[in-house]
Amino acid sequence: MLLPQFIREGGAALEALYPPQEARSLILRLCSEVLGTQSYTHIVEPSYEIPEEKLPRLYDAVSRMVQGEPLQYVTGVQEFCGRKFRVAPGVLIPRPETEMLVAGATQHLRLLLNPLGPPVQGEDLPRCPRGPHTSPVESATVLDLFTGSGCIAWSIALDVPGTRVTGVDISGAALAVARSQTFPDAAGAPGAVEFVLQDVLEVPDNFAGAPFDVITANPPYIRESEKAAMHRNVLEYEPSLALFVPDEDPMLFYRAVAHWSIRFLKPGGWGIVEINEELGAETAAVFESAGLVQVKKHLDLFGKERFVSFEKVV
Repeated sequence: MLLPQFIREGGAALEALYPPQEARSLILRLCSEVLGTQSYTHIVEPSYEIPEEKLPRLYDAVSRMVQGEPLQYVTGVQEFCGRKFRVAPGVLIPRPETEMLVAGATQHLRLLLNPLGPPVQGEDLPRCPRGPHTSPVESATVLDLFTGSGCIAWSIALDVPGTRVTGVDISGAALAVARSQTFPDAAGAPGAVEFVLQDVLEVPDNFAGAPFDVITANPPYIRESEKAAMHRNVLEYEPSLALFVPDEDPMLFYRAVAHWSIRFLKPGGWGIVEINEELGAETAAVFESAGLVQVKKHLDLFGKERFVSFEKVV
C-alpha cells in the first residue's frame, strides 16, 4: 500500500472520534513511530510503498485508536521535553503544558548551582533563589511528588547535571514504567533518579534525601464534575487515580504537597505545582495557609493559570 493511501484511509477512520485535522495528525504521528517517516514524506514521496511486514502493525494500531485508545498507549511512547518517554495504561500521558513546570524548575536549579550565571530570559517562572545562597552549591536535590511516568523527574535530572531527583508515587505500575525509562544521555548521570513507593497523602516523619532544594508536583486536580467535558480516550484509558479529585475536596492533594514542603524543603527552598486552571486562587491559598511564602500563580502558553510556585521561609 502507498503511504498517501494509508494516511487518507486511516484519517477517515479516525474522523468518527476526532476532527479531520486532528485525525490526520494522529495518523501522521503513527506513521512516524512505525515507519520512521516525516510529516511531509507522503507529499515529497507520493510513491512511498509501506513495507508489507509493517502493515499489520499499522492496521492494528488504527483499529485500537478507532476504539478510543490514545495513540501514546498504542505506540508506547510520548515525547516530552525533547525525549521519548515510555508510557502505558498505568501512567498518565505527559502533557505539553507540564514542560513549562520542568522549565521553571530546571532554570531555578541552574541559578542555584550557578547564581552568577547569565540572566534567564523569557518565562516568568524562573527566578533567582532567595535566602543564604550567595555562592554556587555543588549539587542540588529535588523531590517530585506524583511522579507517574517519571517525565518530570528524569527531565530535571538529565537537563541539570549535578541534580539528584527522588520521584514518589502510590502506583507500583507507574513506578515500574518510571524505572524502565532509558535515554541516550542517561549514562552520564548514573543514580541521578530514584523512585519510591509512597502515598503522598501520608506525610512521613522522615524521608530519605531530605531536606530538598526543590519540590515539584503534578497531582490529580480534575474535579469529578468535570468528567462530562472530557474526551472518551482520557476517561476510558488513562488512570483515574492520576486525574481526578473529589468535588467536595479539590484541594486534597495540594494540602499534602504543602505539608511535604513545610517538612522536607530546605529553608529558602522552592516549589512548583501544576493546578486546575479554574482554582488558582484556592490553590495559592492552600500554600499560604501552610506558612509558605512568595506564593505566585503563573500562566501557561494559553494564558490560563496553570502553576503555583512558593518558597519555604529562610
